[in-house]
Formats: sequence, C-alpha cells, structure tokens
Amino acid sequence: MTAVPRSGTAVAALWMTGAIASFSLLAVAGRAVSADFDTFEIMLYRSGLGVLIVTALLAASGRLVEARPHRLPFHGLRNVIHFTGQNLWFYALTVLPLAQVFALEFTTPLWVILLAPLALGERLTGRGLVAGALGFAGVLIVARPDFGDLHPGIAAAAACAVCFAATSIMTKKLTRTQPVIGILFWLNLLQFVLAAITAGWDGEVPLPTAAHLPWLLLIGVSGLVAHLCLTSALGAAPASVVMPLDFLRLPVIAVVGWAAYGEPLDILVFIGAALILGGNLLTLQRPIPEEAAAGP
Repeated sequence: MTAVPRSGTAVAALWMTGAIASFSLLAVAGRAVSADFDTFEIMLYRSGLGVLIVTALLAASGRLVEARPHRLPFHGLRNVIHFTGQNLWFYALTVLPLAQVFALEFTTPLWVILLAPLALGERLTGRGLVAGALGFAGVLIVARPDFGDLHPGIAAAAACAVCFAATSIMTKKLTRTQPVIGILFWLNLLQFVLAAITAGWDGEVPLPTAAHLPWLLLIGVSGLVAHLCLTSALGAAPASVVMPLDFLRLPVIAVVGWAAYGEPLDILVFIGAALILGGNLLTLQRPIPEEAAAGP
C-alpha cells in the first residue's frame, strides 16, 4: 500500500473537520425546525436553496452546459430513492438520539458492498460477507430492536442507510458519463420538484418566519458544504484515511446531543459503531464509490 504524504493527510483532516461540523449543524438545524415543518417541507426549502446555490456556481464559472439534460429517467429514479432516504433521515432525527441515527447511517458503505453485485455486477467476496456480518452485529447493538414492536425511528434510520447506498451505486454509474456538478444540479432540482409535490399533501405549506429562516438557510448551506468537504477530503487522501476521520462524527454528535438535548452518552452505541467501523474498514481493501461514505 502506498503511503499517504503527511501533507495529504493534514489537508484531508482539515476538510473532514468542515464535514463533521457541517453534518452536525445539519442535524441540529433539522431538529430545530421539525416542530413546525414536516420532512417534506424541510426538503422543499433545502432543495430550493440548493438549486439556487448550484445554479449560481455553474453560471459564475461558465459551466451551465454541464447541467444539460442527460439520462433524466435514471436521474429521476436515483432522486426518488435519495429523496426517500433524506426524509427518513430527517424523521429519525426527531425521534431518536442523534448518536443512534448517525451510527445506523454509517452502515451505508456496507450496504453498498452487499448491493453492488446486483447493481454493478461486482463479485461479493468473503471479505465483503465478513464486513457485512460485523456491521449487522454492530447495528443490533446500536439499535437493540424489539422485533415484536420495532421503533419506527430505528426502521427509518436503517432504511435511510439502504437508500443512501442505492443512491451511491447509481451515482457511480452516472459519473461515468456526467460531471459531478451536473449530477448535483439535477439532484437538487428534481428533489425540489418532489418536495413541492409532497409538501402540500396536507393542503398547506407553512411559510418560514424570521425565526425559522436562519435554521432553514443553515440546512441548505450545511448540506452542500458537508458533501463538498467530504469529496475534497477524498481527493486529498484515500478512503482508508478519510473514513476513520468521518467516524469522528459519532462522538461529536453524541456530545452535541448530550449538551443540547440531555441525551445520554450510551456506551453500547459506541461499541456497536466500532463494529460497524471495523466492517467498513474491511471494505476499504476494494474500491467503493466516494459518496458511499457520505450521508444526507
């Protein structure tokens, strides 16, 4: 294995500091507005702001041509799945401790390994099966599910990881023919359309007040910045360096949950997350899509 230059590791660590801060802010902001906006409405404002930001960046850099329509049906399917995952993630934030949500979300790379043979024709190795078993054991410790009365938040957090994994695999296919910024443009635009359709299911879409605006702006900006930082970190250092850094999100969000909401620091969540991390580290012996380490 080629050694990573110290400068590359340092740069990746700086980018990951931004990613961890952004993902944590996204979770806090999502919970802050959840009492007044349902998940569809949160997605409406988040995606709307995302469309404006990405379009402005494309226009300012003279790259609008990179957002031209290409494989729209595939974009549509990808974004229906990702939209579902993001809504499940925002819902889970409102009913589970933040650390538990993040721990379950970290199973996304394991699902990528298990789903890739079906979607991409890749071979499922013994290493992949061991990684999946470790991750599943970690999930059971984190979630401690009562299968006779499964908490809907646990089911939502687990399902969102599957959705993010499917999205990652579909993104890998799109990146073979399309630039990342174009994929990001269609992600925000199509999810804005989906949110506009679903946000009015109850006949009303509340307008944000002056108190809501900072939180909604934070949701929109932090989501984009988090993925920018994570992608930049993966450009500076390999996933074998970046992914363990990404797992620092768990203790950070656990402390945030404890300090801001009085959530207990549950040692079993950390033990389960360590098993999930072990499974993920096994997957790093083979290439995985960059977005597999990403979240909402």
